[in-house]
Amino acid sequence: MEHIIPLNDESVEKVFEEYEGKFKALADQKRLQILNLLCQQDSICVCDLSTLIDMPQSKLSYHLKILLDANLIIKETRGTWSYYQINNDEINQLLSPSLCCLFRPSCC
Repeated sequence: MEHIIPLNDESVEKVFEEYEGKFKALADQKRLQILNLLCQQDSICVCDLSTLIDMPQSKLSYHLKILLDANLIIKETRGTWSYYQINNDEINQLLSPSLCCLFRPSCC
């Protein structure tokens, strides 16, 4: 019989909290669109992403912060510009095979 960790264990609660944040970040159509665009390129400058998604940078920054906090994307600053890319390790752990096909069609 497997050892079951009690739900009141703080470490389990912390894991649940982390997944809750990740799934909340994914539960928005605009953020899914951002992730889809990021999956199509190695990295994208925030200025180009703003044009591609047709969203002001201020509103885009809000969505990018949520994705960053959930560890779903990675930010790199080059000079005055921020570049974003997918955090492949996190995405690969979260996506089911059917969802994976939406973001990684070459793998299906």
